Amino acid sequence: MRQRKVKIVATLGPASNTYDVIRNLKQEGADVFRLNMSHGQQADIAKLHGAIREVEKDLGEPICILADLQGPKLRCGEFDGGEAHLQAGGEFRFDLDTRAGDDTRVCLPHPEIFRALHPGVSILVNDGLLRLTVLDCAADFARCRVDVGGRISNRKGVNVPDVVLPLAALSEKDRKDLEFVCELGVDWIALSFVQRPEDVIEAQDLVKGRARVLSKIEKPAAVAAFQDILTQSEGIMVARGDLGVELPVQQVPSIQKRLVRECRKVGKPVIVATQMLESMTSAPVPTRAEVSDVAAAIYEGADAVMLSAESAAGDFPIEAVRTMNDVALETERDAGYRQTIEASRVPCRDTIAGATTAAAREIAETTELKAICCYTQSGYTAQLASREKPRVPIIALTPNVETARHLGLVWGLTCVPVARGSRFRDAVVSAVSTARRIGVAQGDEKIVITAGVPLNVKGGTNILRIAPVNETLEASEDQ
Repeated sequence: MRQRKVKIVATLGPASNTYDVIRNLKQEGADVFRLNMSHGQQADIAKLHGAIREVEKDLGEPICILADLQGPKLRCGEFDGGEAHLQAGGEFRFDLDTRAGDDTRVCLPHPEIFRALHPGVSILVNDGLLRLTVLDCAADFARCRVDVGGRISNRKGVNVPDVVLPLAALSEKDRKDLEFVCELGVDWIALSFVQRPEDVIEAQDLVKGRARVLSKIEKPAAVAAFQDILTQSEGIMVARGDLGVELPVQQVPSIQKRLVRECRKVGKPVIVATQMLESMTSAPVPTRAEVSDVAAAIYEGADAVMLSAESAAGDFPIEAVRTMNDVALETERDAGYRQTIEASRVPCRDTIAGATTAAAREIAETTELKAICCYTQSGYTAQLASREKPRVPIIALTPNVETARHLGLVWGLTCVPVARGSRFRDAVVSAVSTARRIGVAQGDEKIVITAGVPLNVKGGTNILRIAPVNETLEASEDQ
């Protein structure tokens, strides 16, 4: 059992692509492994997936795997000599002419962008280092003023933050990758370039229930349509790197807080991502500002914090996970952490399931019960318990290993596969035996157990029971 509630997502890559490193990352604190579909071939992804599942088997613990789709990448063409220099105050033209570019123009091979442009729109190049404003445009060109100049080279990324682009969130590569990772058996799929809820619906239609779909919020259009996107999504990633390119950087912290808060209200997991311990890509210790950044996301109640290049391509992948684990442990020990979490809790008792899990938390905390044990088929019961952010451990008991894996992303859950039951007494038997085995309660100490009756029906949480863990029950007996 982890001694912390927040989960750690570690991205795998060249620095962490072997069984031994993946096992070490898991033991140092990684709860979820991210496969970045922007890097590596499908054969490389399959090898990583196989290594994770081998670690899972050897450690005897379900491990959550997140596949992150690349999304459509907008890039300029190539330059004569490989690069050009744009002067601030001058003019520069993007067009569909495939000839090599120079200091005055370059190809932008995305006609759909030109159809969406209008005068006054900003065009950003190379992660926003170069900034231009459209002066005049048509279906095949955009004449721009250079606001912030500098060096531009072949195939640099292009961002257009001021408009909703008529682009699907899934490129042809994404569609192939999505099918590939679904067949592999990943637990979550992160959808890039989300602009509208219809993007999420399209992805879910392709996934066909084989994985959970998580929407990456990295564009202004997604922030504006967040409530509708959240309704359609099963999870959210706050991708702060791209948000900071397309929006003024000073807006990112308040957006992060709002998105985390909205996810907590509805009990859907949210990851805070990008540049959390960025300096540890090349240094064995992080900056103090990075440590504070990680802690801030934990105080907000994020389900998970994520390492990207730090664990995928950095010089210190193990140390990065260990550091994030240590920061999380220290943050959650702070008395102010519980005060902040509880002050921001949103009561949700408008359903029987919500009222039942809220009651379980209140009973557990006021009568000094040792744990909340949720018997869950789909994961719904356990996610409701997590939404309450209780002080006591939450044990998610499920007969489905797939459910145990995908719940690995959710705040506070220790996921344990158990035998399938047919009546509530079976859930009680599983709960008391598991609580004893993993050491959350002993002797006559008590736990609270929640489930839906009849068992194995999604979304039916409607019963709770308090039981001492030394209680002897026969699973085959009637209640």
